[in-house]
Amino acid sequence: MLSLQDIKGPYHAIFSLGNNCLPGIELREHGLRKFAGPIDWMGTPVLPQISRMLRNRFQGMLIYPNLHTVSQANDELYNVWDREYDLYLNHDFYVVNNFPPHLAAYPEIKVKYDRRIARFLQTLESGGRILFIRTDSSYEDIKELVDSLQQICVGPFHVLAVNHEPVKEIEMADWNIEHVCAVKMPDIDIWISNRYRWTYLFQGMYLT
Repeated sequence: MLSLQDIKGPYHAIFSLGNNCLPGIELREHGLRKFAGPIDWMGTPVLPQISRMLRNRFQGMLIYPNLHTVSQANDELYNVWDREYDLYLNHDFYVVNNFPPHLAAYPEIKVKYDRRIARFLQTLESGGRILFIRTDSSYEDIKELVDSLQQICVGPFHVLAVNHEPVKEIEMADWNIEHVCAVKMPDIDIWISNRYRWTYLFQGMYLT
């Protein structure tokens, strides 16, 4: 089991692996994000699907016939589901220029994600030290994620698994998984009240 001390130090890159926008937001707010990763701004509730997507090197992601408009996320955006990997895009398809089932903005959005995927894979192949962050996932699903990352990461990597649970402060989780530091964080008002806790987690980490 890795401690927080074990995962401090320099990183070539730090990526969010979901399950929502929270890790991406915290990385941005703490200056630990050089560029957007492929799933920073998506809902990705099913981690085994993300592990499968990594093993497939993103083949089949965001293919137009697999996209279905689920709902309106808000007044401005649709929530669009990619059924191949259970991805939910609620920051990309604007109401003003998409007309479900026709998603007119699809070509430019696909180009954007293809660019992010290429940059992500190039970074993993660089041999540099990489950190991945995933929230609210089970022991078994994180274990599978590590197996998938081992197939595509050339250099050393760690996974910071953060689960929101009914605890009063940050606690270490007793997960004996290679490459993984697992912590519990209070589950109340996770979007606002935990900012200083994320600051604590990120202490001693920096990008090279």
